[in-house]
Amino acid sequence: MKNLLFLLFGLMLAVPTMAQDDLTIPLIEVEGFAERKVAPDEAIFSINLVEKAMKVGDAVEVLNSKTQTLAKALEKARIKDYKLVADNYSVNINRVYRSGYSRDSGYVASQNLMITTSSKNVDLQKIVESIQDSGDMSFNLSFRVSEATQKSLENGLLTEALKNAESRARLIAETLGIKSIRVHRVSLNSSQPVYKMEMMSARADGGNQPLISPDNQSIRKTVIVKYTY
Repeated sequence: MKNLLFLLFGLMLAVPTMAQDDLTIPLIEVEGFAERKVAPDEAIFSINLVEKAMKVGDAVEVLNSKTQTLAKALEKARIKDYKLVADNYSVNINRVYRSGYSRDSGYVASQNLMITTSSKNVDLQKIVESIQDSGDMSFNLSFRVSEATQKSLENGLLTEALKNAESRARLIAETLGIKSIRVHRVSLNSSQPVYKMEMMSARADGGNQPLISPDNQSIRKTVIVKYTY
């Protein structure tokens, strides 16, 4: 415990010291940037199920029945390479407000279903049809770059961002007549890569909906590099 306290105390002392160093040391601070255009490789169908009933068991039973119906419809369509996951299950009191008063009227059970597959899956339309054949369900279809693909690009993006920072710093130094620079500190952007998501919404009873073709998405990486001279 004492060692932990000493470590925390040391870190607290180090932070203002580092800040003071940045004020006394001549620095060139630049942001390095890298971006890749990547075709989305995942398609995700998001379905939200909601059921009201006077008894919890009845509401839950209907939700389970709808989920099983969808699972059977997907299986019957012989769709390949997909994953059906249920999450965010909840049951709440159905509280109705009228004329400033509230009364409890049974329960509301809800659950999210997510079908994940490849964006190039030739059975995307079959998935839409399976949802439509499973009853009164609305869904969102979104396309994104998978986590595996993002991780595979991480090192390349970081390298490009660092080279971009170095190029900008050397341009500044050359323009200002500074003969040499060296790295003082590097800060990595801790946020997730930025990419946009294409989305389509539809109701299951709305007929065959045309599937959209997603554009390439942008994955970005930024770093902050401080050079001393």
